[in-house]
Amino acid sequence: MTFKPARSLVFLAVLFVALAGLTERAAAFEVVTIPEGINAVNLGAALDVLPGEDGRVQISTAPGEDGIIRRIEIVSITEGANPNWAVFALRNESDVQIERLLVAPYFRLPGSGVFHPDLGSARITALTPSHGLRPERVPDSEADVFDVVIDPGATVTLVAELQSGTLPELYLWEPDAYRDYKNSFTLFRGTVLGISSLAAVFLTIMFVVKGRGVFPATALLAWAVLAYLLIDFGIFGPLIGVSNALIQPFRAAAEAALATTLFAFLFIYLNLHRWHFRFTHVAMGLSAVFLALFIYAFFNPALAAGIARTSLALIGLGGLFLVLLLSIRGYDRAVLLVPTWVIYLAWLTYSWMVVSGQVSNDIAQSAVAGGLVLIVMLLGFTAVQHAFSDGQVSIGALSEVERRALAMTGSGDFVFDWNIDRDRVNVSDELAVRLGERKGALRGAIKRWLDRVHPEDRDRFRTALDTLIELKRGKVNSDIRISGFDGSFRAFRMRVKPVLGGDGQVNRIVGTLQDVTDERAGRDRLLHDAIHDSLTGLPNRQLFLDRLERALLRSREFSEVKPAVFLVDLDKFTDIDERIGHMAADSLLLAVSRRLSRLLRPLDTLARISGDQFAVVLLSEQSASKIADIAEQMRKALRNPFNFGDRDMTLTASIGITIYDNKLVKAEDVLRDAELAMHYAKRHGGDRIEAFRAATRSIAVYAQALEDDLKEALERRDLQLLYQPIVDIQNENRIVGAEALMRWNHPERGQVSPSAFIPLAERTGQIEKLGRLAFEEAAEQTRQWISAIKLPENFFVSVNLSAAQLTSETLLNDMKTLVAQHKSVAGHMKLEITESQVMGNPEHAVYMLEAFKDLGLGLALDDFGTGYSSLSYLHRFPFDTIKLPAPFVQIRDDSGISHTQIPIINSVVSLARELDLAMIAEGVETEDEIARLKSLNCRYAQGFAFGAAMPGAELQRRLQAQLSGKSA
Repeated sequence: MTFKPARSLVFLAVLFVALAGLTERAAAFEVVTIPEGINAVNLGAALDVLPGEDGRVQISTAPGEDGIIRRIEIVSITEGANPNWAVFALRNESDVQIERLLVAPYFRLPGSGVFHPDLGSARITALTPSHGLRPERVPDSEADVFDVVIDPGATVTLVAELQSGTLPELYLWEPDAYRDYKNSFTLFRGTVLGISSLAAVFLTIMFVVKGRGVFPATALLAWAVLAYLLIDFGIFGPLIGVSNALIQPFRAAAEAALATTLFAFLFIYLNLHRWHFRFTHVAMGLSAVFLALFIYAFFNPALAAGIARTSLALIGLGGLFLVLLLSIRGYDRAVLLVPTWVIYLAWLTYSWMVVSGQVSNDIAQSAVAGGLVLIVMLLGFTAVQHAFSDGQVSIGALSEVERRALAMTGSGDFVFDWNIDRDRVNVSDELAVRLGERKGALRGAIKRWLDRVHPEDRDRFRTALDTLIELKRGKVNSDIRISGFDGSFRAFRMRVKPVLGGDGQVNRIVGTLQDVTDERAGRDRLLHDAIHDSLTGLPNRQLFLDRLERALLRSREFSEVKPAVFLVDLDKFTDIDERIGHMAADSLLLAVSRRLSRLLRPLDTLARISGDQFAVVLLSEQSASKIADIAEQMRKALRNPFNFGDRDMTLTASIGITIYDNKLVKAEDVLRDAELAMHYAKRHGGDRIEAFRAATRSIAVYAQALEDDLKEALERRDLQLLYQPIVDIQNENRIVGAEALMRWNHPERGQVSPSAFIPLAERTGQIEKLGRLAFEEAAEQTRQWISAIKLPENFFVSVNLSAAQLTSETLLNDMKTLVAQHKSVAGHMKLEITESQVMGNPEHAVYMLEAFKDLGLGLALDDFGTGYSSLSYLHRFPFDTIKLPAPFVQIRDDSGISHTQIPIINSVVSLARELDLAMIAEGVETEDEIARLKSLNCRYAQGFAFGAAMPGAELQRRLQAQLSGKSA
């Protein structure tokens, strides 16, 4: 073929230009030879990023082994798009086919930038080779990955269609090495996520339990860190159904949340609102900015992330200034935060080096994540340490004088001051000394106080303080028990109230603690004595019946064990009492109670229900033979001699047994059945055991009928009150008073003795009603006498109280009501109590008698000299009269004891005179006894010698005759 010269010149020019262009384009990227034995190669330096033209790009390939450079054109797979293109070439100089993975990570923290960071995205849309097999996309959650196969000796030019404008990183990985690389981070990521989640949950629980403001702030920071890690590790996207290539808004929001929660923690932990009220306004403004930043992250993620990263740096620097300033001023919270904040600044420095690209190794991003978890853990530990440890540095602490001034809102001996913000309790050093501790040992966190409070009082103590904090008002007045150095507890009355700070929140609780150990012990003793026998410490009749009632209910309603009831009555114990004396008899009863107790198990109940009677509720045995064996053991145990010094005492007992049969009966009925069996045993000589039989109930028919008649008589007021005169034998036997005696004239049975119906009333619970009736009628009769005749001011009417009445819980209130109804006669009324009654429970008796005295009633000690410890206890009771019993008065010359009894009477008269007590001799029947009493200077007497008990109208006539000067 031949060419014309001009046309040849044009062709050569065009060819030169094309070759020049080709040479220039080919020189823009270098061919990377695939090395052998190297797991990964960074292709970033070999990339050539070209702009597209109308959605396509034309390039010249790298020359192959034959040196031929080919011209190729690539069209974008996305219609209407004009992406950038990345071009690079790979050469396989080996004689085998090579398979490699091209990896373009969505996000890499190293080199991502600070102010407008690259938050990641999908990198490569498609990858086109100049020749050979088309690379296949490999599924991966964190990168665009393509599988590239290069033939032996081939040079392949690869053109990547970019989804973003740049391709920050591209790696050529050996496939197995890439899988091992990803797996190597699995353990690290799992550990970091586990620690972070545990920290978030723990701090949340601490907020729920402790209720302190610093815990929710720390917990929110921990949750923000956890969210950041889930996004950074590529876990969050799949959880919400979003590809990690599109997670940029959530990543920016997570970084904004880190800045927001860190600022909140710093503000709340350091209590900046307490330093100046303007800080609150600044905090509210910044909180609004951070909230807006969090929302803005979903509209412009890159800018929002840049602001968040800058904010983290500013918070670090500002926080350093505040922490150092407050630490110098001695604020303990700031002091505790110094080490953690130094570590945070070191983390900020390293993070800046990473995002700026100065540190870009494989572990840089993981190191930043791990450091973030370490910081949140240290901040959490700092918050917990402050909440539960005893801080040594304080600020604004009150002086002791100021604390005592606050404590004047309460009353007591010891100052109590709980600083809620610092969780520190301060108390008076005297309280530590009282509890046997060293001074200052009781100061510390409130949790240490909770550990000292008695377990039964702990919830009440915690609830009381929580209520004050929640309501922000009110007072607490409650008794708590606090342990001392030796483990014993002392009772304190706590009176505290809340103190509000400038923000309207409770910042401290102050008040006093008053030691009430002795007062509480006395009250507990009274309560114990009310239901326990004062001599043996065993339950009394009231407590016994209560326990028996409960046992009957359990057996009847829940089919539990059927109780067996024993009634043990000591045979002829009254004779023994008179023979050996009251003190020895009491010792004998105490020994009996111990012997019987050793035969029973903890499930059983042993009680002393009267002077020489013991009762048992047996629940530990069910078979009749076993129950009988225990009763026999009791009988034999009592027959064994009791040793008293050089003498032995032998007792016998009559024991009645009844076994509950699940019928609907009361505890009193079951005890009565046992009592009937006991009486049956006594009638057969005693020292024996009898079980209750239905036939024995006939024995109680008379008593039951009498009980019903008594109840009816009380309702009808058929009982009559008679009055026996009390005279002044030194003044012509003038009547100075009278003793009111209740009499019952039964319409069918005739006169019923008081010794029969009064014990019956006590046993059936009608004694209180009987006592009120006697006092009301006596008071009404006295009022009538006052209206009809002019009674002397010292004239009195005495009314007897029974033992059951004295132990009644309602007696005092009844007396207050009766006295209020008869105010005009209260000064003429006198209550008679026997010595054995007051000695049964001395502490309770003192309390009751003093209350009666305060009501204006007179008090007479009946049967003086028949009880025990009379002289040693006499000064404790507020009696104004003592009554000498008939056995001391009715002395016969042939009895052989007159020469000893008379000196005793003389001593009692002298004792009464010295103690300024009136003394009344009872049972005076003859003129000789009157003469003898006169000679002994005894002034007052009563008995048949001066008249029997008589109706009120007859006594009124005698009083009128006495006042008018006539003979009775």
